[in-house]
Amino acid sequence: MSLWLWLAAPRETPSTTAPAPAPAGQASLPPPALAPASKPPEPGPQPVQSPLSEPAEEPAPGYPVNMETLRSRIPDNLYWTTAAPTKDPRELQARAEQERRQNTLFGKIQAGDATEEEIHQYYDFRRKLSEDYLVFAGMLLSEYGSQLPERDQGVLELSVQMHRGRLKELPRQREEALVRRELQERRREEWRRQGGGRAAPP
Repeated sequence: MSLWLWLAAPRETPSTTAPAPAPAGQASLPPPALAPASKPPEPGPQPVQSPLSEPAEEPAPGYPVNMETLRSRIPDNLYWTTAAPTKDPRELQARAEQERRQNTLFGKIQAGDATEEEIHQYYDFRRKLSEDYLVFAGMLLSEYGSQLPERDQGVLELSVQMHRGRLKELPRQREEALVRRELQERRREEWRRQGGGRAAPP
């Protein structure tokens, strides 16, 4: 997978359209890998969609962005632990485990089985993820924009729009998750009162 092309390509809606070629004379990144086909998501919050377990390609020779310099300026940005180019098996394993944890939390939230702490943990991480990607993409555009291939500029601009939109939706999604949890708790309590014992309602 390329250096940051996935930032503006949600995994739940993969596209089979080939990316436009970069202008002649400009170094560009390889096209993103196609995501596997998946079942259309139901309305509501989506699980964390980032290629945490997939290695990214190193930038092409002559690419204008110096990643080491950028990392020294924003060392705590989640881009480095979730998507920066690496072939280190330990780092890739850590990313895969993080992705599994977040998607497990998402499943519990959708079922109304997550605790309040787990709900806040999940949405705090999603907020931090989008905020950090906005910082990362914003720095690339402001400092390297005119030097980047046109395709990459467009992808980064789309990433900014996408993550701004996600941040606007997070408060509503968090509140809906808390309400869903409360409704599930009331349902369980009513089930117990009616003689259902400690088992969950059908």
